[in-house]
Order: sequence, then structure tokens, then C-alpha cells
Amino acid sequence: MQIFRRPCETKAWQNRICPAETMVKIHPDRKTLADGEETSSPYLTTEKESFTIWMKSLVFNTNGCTVFDSKGNIIYRVDNYNSKSCREVYLMDLHGHVLLTLRRQRFGLFKTWEGYRSSPSEGAESKTNLGYFRVKNNMFKIPSKDSSSSYRVITGSCRNDEEYCYKMVTRGSSLGIEESCGRLVAEVKRKQSRNGFVLGDDVLTMMVESQVDHSFIIGLVLTHSLINCKL
Repeated sequence: MQIFRRPCETKAWQNRICPAETMVKIHPDRKTLADGEETSSPYLTTEKESFTIWMKSLVFNTNGCTVFDSKGNIIYRVDNYNSKSCREVYLMDLHGHVLLTLRRQRFGLFKTWEGYRSSPSEGAESKTNLGYFRVKNNMFKIPSKDSSSSYRVITGSCRNDEEYCYKMVTRGSSLGIEESCGRLVAEVKRKQSRNGFVLGDDVLTMMVESQVDHSFIIGLVLTHSLINCKL
């Protein structure tokens, strides 16, 4: 697949920084300004939106990930260069500001990926990021016959590992992200052209429902790719 790169243009949304407190939940709380005007996270969808995920970095087409919005603008990037299955991965915006840090931990028979959100003043090597979410993977889990699997997503609002707020469910080549009640909030599948032609397995479409923090969703998608050694 040939990727056409757009010139890097500074847009208004690129200069806005998501307040740390609005990224704690998938449905961030709206805030009220002094004059009574409401504001919310710039990563919050206002309607159902589509994104394109290219599982390559724009840095010499090396390992990583690049995420485009429906207008073709780059909104997220991951640059792993020549490394694969790293123990620590950084989700950045277009300008290289770290938004999320994903770290791999290992406890007994389980591998755990933990996601931390970064404040604007913290660099990629900061160790004081606040906890955000974690995903456990059983190393000896037996695949099901229908090629489906699921992973529990535990966030800060869950009191213990038996409770989970979200679940990642794979069915064939598609990935669904559901709330604990079963409501689908996002889905990722291979991208199709307008003529219905399915593109390569490194080009994906991500559909995100309204009022959902898509930075959180892409963090889970990256975690799923790391668990399956695809990033």
C-alpha cells in the first residue's frame, strides 16, 4: 500500500493539551469555566467518528504506529524504530508530546500491561505518572475454537482485579472494546477501500462511539497489539 504523507501543518487542535483530570475515565467529565461556559477533553468524540490506523511509524517506515483522523490529519504516533515488542511504548501526539506510557510487567503466570497518562510537564522517562489502566494476559491461555478471546481492562475506578470496567474482545480479525455492561464503545477491523477491497492487515479502521475518549481507546488498541506481538 502506498501512503501519501501530508505536510505538517500546525492546526488549532494540535496546540490544545488534554487536562490530566479529564483523561481518568473513558467518558471524561465536562468542566465549567469561570464565565459558565462548558469545556471538555479535546480527545472526546462528539459523535461517532472513524480513524485510520497504520501499523508503521512515519520515521523511515520502521516499527510503530500512526493514527489519522477522518480528514487525514495525524493525531497519534508511536515510534519504536527498529525495536519490536518493547517493554515500554510511548503514545505521542503529532509534535512528539507523550500522552500515554505503556509498560509491561510480569507477575507469575501473567503478563500485565499498564497504561499511565502523562502530564504536559512530564517527559517520556518520568516515573511519577498516575496509574490509568492495566490489562492482564494469561501466558498459558488456550485459544478457543472460534478464534475469539477477551481481555479484562481494569481502571483506577475498579476496586480489585475481579471487577473490570471494560473488556477487549477479538472475533477473527476484528477487535471490539466493550463496557462491563456489554455496550460496544469502539471497534477495530481491517480497512476497506470505497470499492470494498480489503487493504493489508497493517491498515485498520477504528470506529469510536460518541462521548468516548479516543486517546484511551487507541491506548487499549496498542496494548492489544503488544500482547499479540504485533507492535
